[in-house]
Amino acid sequence: MTPLERLSQGLVVSCQPVDDGPMDTPAITAAMARAAEAGGADGLRIEGLDNLAASRPTTALAIIAIVKRDLDNSPVRITPFIDDVRDLARHGADIIAYDATQRPRPVPTADLVDEIHSAGKIAMADCATLEDARIARAQGADIIGTTLSGYAYEIAPDGAGPDLELVTAFRDLGGFVMAEGRYNTPELAAAAIRAGADCVTVGSAVTRIEHITGWFAAAVGGGSNG
Repeated sequence: MTPLERLSQGLVVSCQPVDDGPMDTPAITAAMARAAEAGGADGLRIEGLDNLAASRPTTALAIIAIVKRDLDNSPVRITPFIDDVRDLARHGADIIAYDATQRPRPVPTADLVDEIHSAGKIAMADCATLEDARIARAQGADIIGTTLSGYAYEIAPDGAGPDLELVTAFRDLGGFVMAEGRYNTPELAAAAIRAGADCVTVGSAVTRIEHITGWFAAAVGGGSNG
């Protein structure tokens, strides 16, 4: 069974701890991956070479891998360089995701897709708009994801939840559609499948204890900050 067949109508858990938080270590990321698999996840999303190297031996699930960078001359953060693709492939990624927005960037998106395919891996385009997805599909991306909807082109999330309309629009383009971004309840994840997603990625609501605690603390009056 191919990774895409395994992910069809499935759940990906993004095991990305809060940066520099108490859980931001490769050992804990790998433990999150094992726990997600035990809970029924069909795939994982892992950031960073050290985290990928720690997690890969612990699971047979498909891993979507990325490298995040903060660049001085580009807003693009997700897998911006050819060497990032090569490193992720060497460390055991099944799927390599990249920022597919058409913003100023060090390497053209088409070159990243070509390199991912040259490494024998599946290319996932993290998109913000329908036009991003159209370009990604034309360049050969195997998965188009709504990952960056609300987080690029100076458009901030409006608090209204995930972009289900964009999921449906991606479905109309054809190919494998990943719903990702602000899917923080089981009901919203199910809604993504109904909207046309092939798979749903969930992150903060599963693996970021700081965020989850903050939601509950705010709901009961601020917790320790009240």
